[in-house]
Amino acid sequence: MPVRIPAATRTEVFCMGAAGVGGFAPFYLMSPGAEEHLARQTIKWAPRWERNITFFRNPVERGIQHISPPVERTVKRIEHRLPLEKAAKRTDKTLKKNFDRMGFKHD
Repeated sequence: MPVRIPAATRTEVFCMGAAGVGGFAPFYLMSPGAEEHLARQTIKWAPRWERNITFFRNPVERGIQHISPPVERTVKRIEHRLPLEKAAKRTDKTLKKNFDRMGFKHD
C-alpha cells in the first residue's frame, strides 16, 4: 500500500511560492525585454492592487491604533528592566582593551 504525502498547509504553499519568486526573479529580470514587460504589467495591474489595498487599509490602521498603546507600555517597561547601558559600556571597554592589546588605534 503506497504512503500518501500529506497535503501542504497554507504556510508551506506561501513559503514555497515566496522562495520560487525570490529565486527565479533575478533570472527573469536578466532576460531580454523584461523591463518593458514588467512596465506593461505594472500599468495593467496597479489600479487593481490599489483598490485591493484600500480595502484592507482601514481595518489594519484601526487594529494598529488599538494595539499600539499596550505594546508601547510593554516596551518601555522592559527597557527599564534591561541593563542596556551597563552592557554597552562593558562591551565598549572590552573592545578598547582588545584593540589596545592588538595594536589598533581607536577613538
